Amino acid sequence: MADTTDTASDANSGKNTGGSGRNSGKGSPATSGERAGKTGPRGSRASSRSLAAGGAGTTDASGDRAAALPGGTTVVSRRRLLGTAGAAGAGALVVGAGAGAAGAAAVRGRPEPLTSLGSASAPFHGAHQAGIVQPAQAHGHLAAFDLAPGTDRRAAAALLRRWSAIAADMMAGRQAQDDTSGVALDAGPSSLTVTFGFGRSFFDRTGLADKRPAALEPLPAFTGDALDARRSEGDLWVQIGADDALVAFHALRLLQKKAGDTARLRWQMNGFNRTPGATAHPMTGRNLMGQIDGTNNPKPSDADFADRVFVPEDHKGADAWMAGGSYAVVRRIRMLLDTWDHLSLERQEKVIGRRQSDGAPLSGGTETTPVDLDKVDRDGALAIAGDAHIRVASPATNRGAAMLRRAFSYHDGFRDDGAPDAGLLFIAWQADPMKGFVPVQRKLDRGDGLSRFLRHEASGLYAVPGGCEKGEYVGQRLLED
Repeated sequence: MADTTDTASDANSGKNTGGSGRNSGKGSPATSGERAGKTGPRGSRASSRSLAAGGAGTTDASGDRAAALPGGTTVVSRRRLLGTAGAAGAGALVVGAGAGAAGAAAVRGRPEPLTSLGSASAPFHGAHQAGIVQPAQAHGHLAAFDLAPGTDRRAAAALLRRWSAIAADMMAGRQAQDDTSGVALDAGPSSLTVTFGFGRSFFDRTGLADKRPAALEPLPAFTGDALDARRSEGDLWVQIGADDALVAFHALRLLQKKAGDTARLRWQMNGFNRTPGATAHPMTGRNLMGQIDGTNNPKPSDADFADRVFVPEDHKGADAWMAGGSYAVVRRIRMLLDTWDHLSLERQEKVIGRRQSDGAPLSGGTETTPVDLDKVDRDGALAIAGDAHIRVASPATNRGAAMLRRAFSYHDGFRDDGAPDAGLLFIAWQADPMKGFVPVQRKLDRGDGLSRFLRHEASGLYAVPGGCEKGEYVGQRLLED
C-alpha cells in the first residue's frame, strides 16, 4: 500500500534520537598486570567489594573492573557500560536473569540518559488534537467504547473531562492523578499522543442528534469489504501512540479504568511502526509487504494541507463545534502476505508502481520524483500500469481527492490455515470523508491491482473535534454549548 500510510512523516522523521552518554574521563587506565601486582589496604578493599558482589571479579583489557554476581551475571563499570551502549544500543548491554540489577549497579553513581527518545513530547492543548500531524509512533492502540445504557450528555461530559485530564498529564510526562500502578512511573512521555473522536451513534445516545455533522453519514459499502461488525464503529473512539510500549499500554489502561460505569470497551487493536533511530537516517517507512509506504502523503508544508485535513476554523451551523477538527476513517486491512510473497519482485513492483528498493516510481527518478502517469516504455506500454496502486490512488486520477494517512502495522498471530493475521490499521484524516476517503476508495474498489491482496475486515468513521485550551476538555464545545 505504497501510498496509503502516513510514513512520509515517519516515526524516524523529526525525532531526536541522540546517542547514549559516554564517560569521557582522561588518562590511561592501569593494565590488568599492574593492578594484579598492587597490594595493601586499597587492594584489599577492592577484593572485599568483589567478593561481596558474589564473585572474584575480573579486569578486562581496557582496565575496567567487573564483578561477578551469582548466576553468572557480570556488573561492569559505568564507563564500560555506557561505551557499550554507544556501540550496540541499550538492549544489548546486559544479558541474563540479573540484567536489571547489573544495569542499576553500573549507573548508580551518576545516571545519564541512554537516548533522548523518552523525553520527546507533544502538546495536549492547542487548536487541533495531537495524533494527527505528528509522526506515527512505534507503538499504537486503537479502541472504541460504547456508552452504557442510560448514559446521558452530562455523564458523557464527565467522562471526556476525566479522559482529557489523564491525557494531558501523561503527554507531559506527569503521573496522572490517582494513578498508583507505577507502570510508566520511570518513563518520560515518549512522544505519547491521545486522540478522542465521536461515532455516529454517540449523538443519538446523548440526545445530540441535532448537532451531528452531515459528514458523519455512514460510509458506503465497497465490494471488497468483509467487515466484522463487532470490531467496527462505536460511540467513542480513542487513538493512542507512543514510542515506548509500556507508556502506550499504560495510557490505554488508565482510560479504560476511568471509563468506569459510563462506557464499556467495544473493540481494541494494537499496532506498530519502525522504532525511531532504527535507520541510519530519517526515511519513509515500509509496510508488511516490504514496500516504502507513504511517499505521496500530504505534508504540513503543503499550501492546501489544512484545507484538506481540518474543518475550517470559521465553520458555522449546528456542527460549528467541529471547527478545527477532522474526520478519521479507520480500517483494519488484512494483507494476504502468503499470496503476495509468491509474486516475483518484478510483478510486485508493477502492482504498486514503484521500485521496492528505494520507492522510486517506475516512470523514473527517485522516491520523491513526481509520478509521470503518461510515460511509456520502449515497447509502448505504460511505465505505470493502468491498475497500479499509485495510479489509481493518485489525486490526479481522483479529481484532487486526498487524505492524510497515518497508520500502524499489526500482527495478531496466525489464522487456522497458517497464514499470518497481519496487515494495516489504516487511519485516514480529512476535512470531509465524502470528499477524501470515499471517492478514492471507490476508485480503488473498482480497479486497483493491489486490492486482490487485501481484505478490509473492520471499519469506523469518527468526528474528531478540535483541540482544547488549558482548563477545558476535548468535546466541551459540543457537550456544554
